[in-house]
Amino acid sequence: MRKPLSSPTLTDRPASKGMRTTFAIFSGIERVGNKLPHPFWLFWILAAVVAVLSAILAGLDVSVISPADNKPVVIKSLLSAEGLQTMIGDIVDNYASFPPLATILTTMLGIVIAERSGLFDTALRLTITRMPARFVTFGLSFAAMISHVAGDAAYVTLIPLGAIIFRAVGKSPVLGAIVAFVSISAGYDASPSLTTTDVLLSSITTAAAHTIDESITVTPVANYFFGLASSLLIAVTITVVVETVLAKRPDLHVDEDYVADEEGDAKQLEISAKQRAALRWSLIFGLVYIAAVVAVLIPHGSPFRGEEASILESPIFSGMAGVIGLLFAGMGAIYGAVSGSYAGPKDLIAAMIQGFKNMAPILVLFFAISQFLAYFKWTGIGEVMAIKGAELLKGASAPGWLILLGMAVIISIMNFVITSGSAMWSLAAPIFVPMLLLLGIEPATTQAAYRVADSVTNCVTPMSPYFVMALGFIQQYRKSAGIGTLASFTMPLAAVVWVVWMAFFLAWYVIGIPFGPAG
Repeated sequence: MRKPLSSPTLTDRPASKGMRTTFAIFSGIERVGNKLPHPFWLFWILAAVVAVLSAILAGLDVSVISPADNKPVVIKSLLSAEGLQTMIGDIVDNYASFPPLATILTTMLGIVIAERSGLFDTALRLTITRMPARFVTFGLSFAAMISHVAGDAAYVTLIPLGAIIFRAVGKSPVLGAIVAFVSISAGYDASPSLTTTDVLLSSITTAAAHTIDESITVTPVANYFFGLASSLLIAVTITVVVETVLAKRPDLHVDEDYVADEEGDAKQLEISAKQRAALRWSLIFGLVYIAAVVAVLIPHGSPFRGEEASILESPIFSGMAGVIGLLFAGMGAIYGAVSGSYAGPKDLIAAMIQGFKNMAPILVLFFAISQFLAYFKWTGIGEVMAIKGAELLKGASAPGWLILLGMAVIISIMNFVITSGSAMWSLAAPIFVPMLLLLGIEPATTQAAYRVADSVTNCVTPMSPYFVMALGFIQQYRKSAGIGTLASFTMPLAAVVWVVWMAFFLAWYVIGIPFGPAG
C-alpha cells in the first residue's frame, strides 16, 4: 500500500553569487558542447585538419632528429600522391588493426553474459543491503567502484538503487542518487577488479608508446595496484564529504506530494535464495579460475610464461582480454544456470548478440578514430610534437610530477566537452605518451595520470548523458530539480576528489610505488 513519504518542509537555499556564476559557466559549456558535432564527425574534421596541417608543415620541410635512433623524422603530407594513396588503400587495415577493437569485443563477449544474467545486479544489491546503516554511504560508494566492471550499465542499476537504499535507512533518496552517480562517474577509472577500461586504455597506450619504442607493452594490469588503492580512497573521500557537508544541507527534501512505493522498493532490494546460491557458486568459480591462472604462472618453466620466463610477456597477459572475458562468461553462465535467468546454452548466444548490438555506437566511433590515428601517425606530426615538446620541457627543467600535473589539468578541461574516455585518450595518448616517455616517464604512469583527470569531471559536465540520466532519477523525488541543483552537489564532491586523488597519484609517483605488477 502506498503512503506519503514523510520529509521536512524546507525550502531551497538561494544560490550564492559565486554559485550563480558557476551555473552560468556550466550553461555556457553546455551551449558550446551542444554545438559540437558528434564525436564520429569530430574525428573526421580533425582528420581534415591534420591533412591540411601536414601539407603546410611538409612544405616547410619541418623535421626533427629522433633521440631513439638519431634518424630524422620528416613530416609527410597527406595531400601528396603517396598520402592520398595511403588514405584510400589502408581504410580496412586501419580499422582492423585499431588496438582497442578486438580487445574490447573479446572482453565484452564475456561481460555481457555476466551482466544479462543478473550477476552484477545481485552482487551490487547484496553489497549495499548488508551494510550497517551508519556505513551505507561508504557501502554505496564502494559498490560503485565494483560496478565499474559492468561499464555504463552501472548507472542504470546503481543510481535508483542508491536512492532506495538511502530512503530505507532514513536518509534522503536525493542524496543517495547523487552519491551513486558521483561515485560511478568521478571514480570511473578506479576499480578493485580489472575492467574493460583497463583493456581499452592499455591497448591505446601501447600503440602510442610504439612511436618511440616498439618493445614497450602496457598490459591491462599496468595500473592495477593504483586502481585498487584509488577505489578505496575515492569511496572514503566521498563518504567524508557527504557525511560532514552535503548531508547537512537543508535542501535534501523530496516533494510533499511524492508517494513512495514501499512494496516496489522492497522487491528491488529483495534477493531470493536462488539468487544467493547462484552468486555463491559463481564466486566460487571465479576464485577457482583466478587461482588456476596464478598456479600455471608460478612454475619458472611453465609454458604459460613468456620469453626468459617473464610473466608480463606470457600468453596470459598478452591475451588478457580473453582471460577476463572467459572469467566473466563462466561466472555469468553459472549464475544464470543456478538462478534460472538462463534456460540453456542458446540464451548465452542471445546475450552475446544483444551485447554486440549495444556495442554498435562505439564500433561506429572506433571506425572514425582508427582512420584519424592512422593518418596522424603516418604524417609524423605526433612524433615531431612529442620530440619538440620533450625538448622544451627538458630545457625548462620541469620536474616529472609537475609535467604530469599539467597534463592532468589539460585533460580535465578537455573532458568537459569530450566525455568519451576512449575518444579522449585516442586523441591525447599519441602526443602525451611518447613526449613523456622521452622525458623518462613510463607510459603506465602517464596512463594513470590520465585516468585521474579523465574520471573526476565526468560528474560535473552537463555534456555527459549520464548527468542528464542522474537528474532524471532525482526529479522523481523533486520535480523542481535542474542542472544547477545537481551541479551544486556534484561540484564540491568533484573538486575534493580531484585534489585528493591527484595528490595521491603524485605521492605514489614521487615515492616510486609500482602502478601495477612487474614481470
